[in-house]
Amino acid sequence: MAMSSRKVVELFYDVVSPYSWLGFEIMCRYRNVWNIDLRLRPAFLGGIMQGSGNKPPGLVPNKFLYMTKDLNRLAQYFDVPLQAPSDPFEAMFQKGSLSAMRFVAAVQEREKDGDKQVEQLSRELWRRIWSQDKDITESASLSEAAVKAGLPASEIEELLKLSTSKQIKDKLKSTTQEALDHGAFGFPLVVCHVNGKAEMFFGSDRFELMAHCIGENWMGPQPGKSSAKL
Repeated sequence: MAMSSRKVVELFYDVVSPYSWLGFEIMCRYRNVWNIDLRLRPAFLGGIMQGSGNKPPGLVPNKFLYMTKDLNRLAQYFDVPLQAPSDPFEAMFQKGSLSAMRFVAAVQEREKDGDKQVEQLSRELWRRIWSQDKDITESASLSEAAVKAGLPASEIEELLKLSTSKQIKDKLKSTTQEALDHGAFGFPLVVCHVNGKAEMFFGSDRFELMAHCIGENWMGPQPGKSSAKL
């Protein structure tokens, strides 16, 4: 099929968000199953919460308890090695992900062909915060993730420098603003461009509806595996 007939699907995400990890892995699994052109849009969830006046679900005790159970069940169902950090509040709200997302934005700015580096780096950062209970704020942590993601060691120092530049800070801000302009109040946010219209979906539980809107089939969280369970 011609590239032009592929529907553009944008995924706005932040590695501080566990639900974004689930949404990200699903979209990466489906990018070659559905006739879509997936665009990864690293952004800053803190800016979304502020800009939309939303409050994190973790601040409501019952929601926080539910979220913990929900994420455990989802990790199994989606087959993503998600495990909450020992202190989720510290990881999410005190330490946050601003430097991490600026680093991802810097890598995206420099990556020439496709988005393999951005995909792998994002995944490594999620692994650190949402699987291995490791830091994602220090430069050493970021470069460790970059090495694991297969980025050339010789470029990492320069990418870290670039990530603190005005250019990259502004890039992350404008991507975050773009998400707000689509009506974002949290992540993951998927925007499907269908017949000249942008259809916005929030969360990692709207894939059946999304598939319906773009004229594709939802085949569960692991489309590569046969659904026949004997």
